Amino acid sequence: MEEAHSGICGAHQSRPKLHFQIKRMGYYWPTMVKDCMDYVKKCQACQFHVNFIHQPPEPLHPTIASWPFDAWGLDVVGPIAPKSSDGHSYILAATDYFSKWAEAVPLKEVKKENTSVSNNCNSSMYNAPANGLAEAFNKTLCNLLKKVIGRTKKDWHERINEALWAYRTTYRTPTQATPYSLVYGVEAVLPLESQIPSLRMAVQEGLTDEEHAKLRLQELEALDEKRLEAQQRLECYQARLSNAFNKKVRPRSFQVGDLVLALRRPIITTHKTGSKFTSKWDGPYIVQEVYTSGAYKIVADEDLRVGPINGKFLKRYYA
Repeated sequence: MEEAHSGICGAHQSRPKLHFQIKRMGYYWPTMVKDCMDYVKKCQACQFHVNFIHQPPEPLHPTIASWPFDAWGLDVVGPIAPKSSDGHSYILAATDYFSKWAEAVPLKEVKKENTSVSNNCNSSMYNAPANGLAEAFNKTLCNLLKKVIGRTKKDWHERINEALWAYRTTYRTPTQATPYSLVYGVEAVLPLESQIPSLRMAVQEGLTDEEHAKLRLQELEALDEKRLEAQQRLECYQARLSNAFNKKVRPRSFQVGDLVLALRRPIITTHKTGSKFTSKWDGPYIVQEVYTSGAYKIVADEDLRVGPINGKFLKRYYA
């Protein structure tokens, strides 16, 4: 088996191919299939150079928010080059899971003091789907900013409020409503409507103060119903996403004490991977702690701790 698998002319065949190769050479023993499978499974070279498993190991766990500002997704964009004219290099972005209302502030540096929040849940690093809402907003925000910044590209910190206004007043697919309307109960008055009066502006101009107050009260009374409808649409949207995602799931999990390999990039950042011949996996590591939703803390022999890491970036190691 060793010679056929990794000796002269050995190509580190997969388990079925190794069995076929040995059988073709005229050899046979009763446990040949099982022995070939066990041997290839423990091959060091095969374990460290095997391809990344793209199928997710866990079903999707969408964040459920039943009311505005019940839960927030936070993420840091950056470092951004070039820096802003005021020396900012990062953007701290936050998005409400229910209404999709977004906030963003430029930062010169990222510290615990200016990024810490209470009652937050950490997502495993380098796993965008674990914080999908924040990642989606980050992408949209960057796309908006790069289209409106000046030639020097250093005024992006001054254009954040414009980008936020555009995002808040734009229809969001999951709720089929704008974030502004779900927060305030009425659509925002756009600058264009002040220059070229729209129908609703023309109607409201003829109202008395008392009629304005009654109209606003009616809008606020209808807000709860509008939010309930948005919640139903959001739940249906998440269910469709979950069903599509879960069809691709290939279940795999680990227990405390298991030996695992971790994807070298982007999880392990202490090694450079410039060579095409560098192994795809690093380790072995020992699973030290198991978190919910398929995240793990792993530790190396030299007491190097990494985590939380999503299970999609781990594979079992056979000694």
